[in-house]
Amino acid sequence: MNPVRDNYMHYVYIIQSQRDKHLYTGSTNDLRKRFSEHNNRRVFSTKGRGPFTLIYYEASLNKQDARAREKYLKTGMGKRYIKNRLKRFLSLTG
Repeated sequence: MNPVRDNYMHYVYIIQSQRDKHLYTGSTNDLRKRFSEHNNRRVFSTKGRGPFTLIYYEASLNKQDARAREKYLKTGMGKRYIKNRLKRFLSLTG
């Protein structure tokens, strides 16, 4: 384990398609770059759904923690958590 490389933040993020309002959850260690990739159609799973708005993110010092959080947010309970957490925002964009 390289202590210098492990000091990077790891992000779990949620983006919303401006086209169809669908949400996409992912994780990365470079949020700006990954968001740009989504908007420039370089991510297969979101290729035809952009442009996107970054609506939520969480930061973690540990990659495994970020991946576990991403996995949780993709479950039914995780989606419910996000809908409650972003209730006001989602009601304005829905």
